[in-house]
Amino acid sequence: MDYQAIIADSVGQQNTYGTIVGRLKYGPFTYCRVSTDDQSGKIKAYVGEGSLTKDSVETFGGYGVVQIPDLQELLRYICESGFEHHVAVNLSQVAGAMDEAFGKYLGWEVYHHHPAR
Repeated sequence: MDYQAIIADSVGQQNTYGTIVGRLKYGPFTYCRVSTDDQSGKIKAYVGEGSLTKDSVETFGGYGVVQIPDLQELLRYICESGFEHHVAVNLSQVAGAMDEAFGKYLGWEVYHHHPAR
């Protein structure tokens, strides 16, 4: 863990600690984003699965190269729905369980990105 390089100049490095730094392990993963829709007063989320690849990339922070089926469709949904771009990542494939838990038990609006393969 380290400081968050992008905002450290604005708020001070001492106020940005807690960022995970380094390359993510390759393999299958689940991604998830949960946000509040302030205009409707609701919680909404999107979930899906993909793979972290072994491809190299020169960057900083917590990073990896991903393969997500129909990524353009997912990005369109994210932008049109007003979601932020950061997601949580889990190195397992559990999007179906998250969709059920968020939607069925918590009553949240959930987009489960699972294109036909």
